[in-house]
Amino acid sequence: MTTSPMRPPRRRGRSLRRNLALAAVVTATLSTCAPGATAAGQHDDRSLLRLRLQRDADAITALGVTGVQARLVTSDGRDTTATSGVADLTDRRPVPGDGHFRAASITKTFVATVILQLVGDHRIALDDPVERWLPGVVSGNGNDGRAITVRQLLQHTGGIHDDYPDYTSAQDFRRHRYDTYTPEQTVARAMRHSPDFEPDEDWGYSNTGYVLLGMIIERVTGHPWHEEVRDRIVRPLGLDHTFRPGASPVLPRPHAETYQRFKAGEPLVDVTEQVGPGTNGEAGLVSTTADLNRFFRALLGGRLLPPAQLAQMTRTVPVGEKLEHFMPGARDGLGLFSRPLSCGGEYWGHEGGDSGWITSTGVTADGRRSVTVSLSGVQADSEDDVLRVAQAENKLVDDALCTTAADTGRRPR
Repeated sequence: MTTSPMRPPRRRGRSLRRNLALAAVVTATLSTCAPGATAAGQHDDRSLLRLRLQRDADAITALGVTGVQARLVTSDGRDTTATSGVADLTDRRPVPGDGHFRAASITKTFVATVILQLVGDHRIALDDPVERWLPGVVSGNGNDGRAITVRQLLQHTGGIHDDYPDYTSAQDFRRHRYDTYTPEQTVARAMRHSPDFEPDEDWGYSNTGYVLLGMIIERVTGHPWHEEVRDRIVRPLGLDHTFRPGASPVLPRPHAETYQRFKAGEPLVDVTEQVGPGTNGEAGLVSTTADLNRFFRALLGGRLLPPAQLAQMTRTVPVGEKLEHFMPGARDGLGLFSRPLSCGGEYWGHEGGDSGWITSTGVTADGRRSVTVSLSGVQADSEDDVLRVAQAENKLVDDALCTTAADTGRRPR
């Protein structure tokens, strides 16, 4: 699990990672195609989509990212894919187009969906205080579970401080990469700190808030959060390559290797094999670009939530001025971010990143078009490096959703 939706490799202080890792900048401006294309024109349009997706994937690896895989699904249900770079630095294998990766913070959207399904079932309310379901868990040092609601946990407005386990060096990674943590241990770490702000007084990304949501799911249903995700989302949608690895440090094949540099000037370290904090309450799904596209299309298409709960999920708040440079116009719903499109309208999605992985998803508001791009071996040694990678990745998402020629000329909405 990552400390933010999108972040540079683990190295220096958490405040830098928290602020930079959310980076997602929408910059591309593309024209759209008029309706009524001929069959030959539609073939040309499909080729244009593929060329633009490949161009944008290559632009990411040109920044030093080891590998990229991207998959666009248009409104006719057809896939367009692109890969760039290499899957590993030893054998220089090509990046698999259907490779597994750690979805990291994208898991939050799955968790939020389960919570909102429970709301729709009248088993829990968004305005329930955390204390109702987890008595005494959020307490001490000014933390008060009576004052924080389920909705505020979902929307990162509860103010709970993050103190996630982290790797500080290559030696630290090798020493602790197989460590596991319980949800209770993770929350206890956070309770050693005062809140970052009073509930609803600000916005601040909190992994610990979603650990608490995982604990609430188990308290309400009697089952761990990941079993509810499996039974309510993964199996019904046929997401055959999405699962929680638990304490297993390995990924199923095919997959790319991922790398990070813990300090500028030091060699790259292969960090693919690890457990990390992914065994604690909220984090840890492994997935593929095809599965994530299917999930987000189903979610925004109304197949997973009743209309009332989907409306709650897409009711947003601003994410704060400190992130405007990286996420201009972004707003946060309940487990979903909205972003403006350069061609008009908005899209929805979430990002995830950890230990060299960064993944971004985007789906139009009607659930008809979606794109997922996953990066491996992201090597960001400075704030400027993070910004350049974020701009290139989000240009790919924007280009893919704004190039609507293969979607019968419809503009995103």
